[in-house]
Amino acid sequence: MTETAKVLVIDDEENMRHMLSALLKGEGYAVETAAHGRAGLELLQTNVVNFVLCDIRMPEMDGISFLKAAVEVKHSAVIIMMSAFGTVDTAIEAMKQGAYDFISKPFKTDEVVLVLKKAEERERLRRENIFLKKKIAGLEKTAGLGGMIGSSKAMQAIFQLADKVAKHSTTVLITGESGTGKELVARGIHEKSGRAANPFLAVNCGGIPENLIESEFFGHVRGAFTGADRDRKGLFEEANSGTLFLDEIGELPLSIQVKLLRVLQEQDIRRVGATVSRKVDVRILAATARDLTEEVRQGHFREDLFYRLNVVNIHLPPLRERIADIPPLCDHFIEKFAISMNRPEIEGAAPAALQMLLTHSWPGNVRELENVLERAVLLTDDRLIQPDNLPKMLAGRRNGHPLDLLLSTSSIKKGRQIVEQWLIERAMEVTGGNKSRAAELLEISYPSLLGKLKLPDDANIGL
Repeated sequence: MTETAKVLVIDDEENMRHMLSALLKGEGYAVETAAHGRAGLELLQTNVVNFVLCDIRMPEMDGISFLKAAVEVKHSAVIIMMSAFGTVDTAIEAMKQGAYDFISKPFKTDEVVLVLKKAEERERLRRENIFLKKKIAGLEKTAGLGGMIGSSKAMQAIFQLADKVAKHSTTVLITGESGTGKELVARGIHEKSGRAANPFLAVNCGGIPENLIESEFFGHVRGAFTGADRDRKGLFEEANSGTLFLDEIGELPLSIQVKLLRVLQEQDIRRVGATVSRKVDVRILAATARDLTEEVRQGHFREDLFYRLNVVNIHLPPLRERIADIPPLCDHFIEKFAISMNRPEIEGAAPAALQMLLTHSWPGNVRELENVLERAVLLTDDRLIQPDNLPKMLAGRRNGHPLDLLLSTSSIKKGRQIVEQWLIERAMEVTGGNKSRAAELLEISYPSLLGKLKLPDDANIGL
């Protein structure tokens, strides 16, 4: 056990109490003693006890009576009975009343230690079993597409849309800030599709040198260029009958965009250096953190390819816009890292720590939250994540967050202004200052937004 285990010894013989106390302390246990069952029951009610070694024949309250009474007490101790007058019937009766094991006196010292170690291992396995069951139950409640966690309205709508498109080979464009889980959505769509048994290949379009992109995508034949000493399949052929996920597709150079458009339209590819084309059956899922409409306007992305990719758009909101998902995400990540680090005693986040997590702006989104909680599980010595286990940057007040500013006023009018102004600033930030798109996001008219942006400074309430 990670913490010092406490053993309660209940025996009317003082010598036995002294001997067991010395033995168990030498083995690293903390020990409490009681001379009879009634005194033991009081200690069990008022102390955290892991194990009980209890004699059967004692004055005031014997061992069997203690066992029966202990059922009514809220405790998690493992009870082991001892007796110099033990019979098979006595042992069976003790087990029926909830004892874990029975030791006959006189016993060897190592016999007691062995029984305790076995009980300790049993308790560890029991806790881990409960821990895993809670994890599975929690995941079943909140897990959606590709194992994503999200009970908010926005995420539930995304899961439903992805379920619909998964059944067809429609091209999907997944948009959202870095760290929001775009690849998880793509994997989820693949897993729910008729292609689930076939390959899912993911490639970051910005991570391939421009002079190698064509070969990576379409393959090459021997002798096509210096170093091409054999024929090689490209990603499209490798993903045949499956799904190819093109992450950060906005990074693709224009020369490859033209060839990608042809693949989407004709479903055939030509290896570099080849004279004939090959048919492929690949579903394309693409993702980007860029605003592709703006990239099209600036001439950095082909308009025809954009429309071919954007048959269905799934937009993942940033974590700051779905605060309701932070608690279940915290539970999920804490459980995940507690298991991987063999820390099953860690149960979650303390209220003060959770408050810090709820009020952070999370520029790195879910990926940032995951990294923060991995660090916290590693550092904590408690069963709950404490504020001290979180990075110092989370301790500062969240600039411009209405939760902070609302505390400074009791006026409904000022409170409404605080929230309204914060939402406007957020919308302008998310849209990069595009007022038309910000008005759409806020669900107000463009003139109305312009009017609110021109409010006098004293209406901003410090924002």
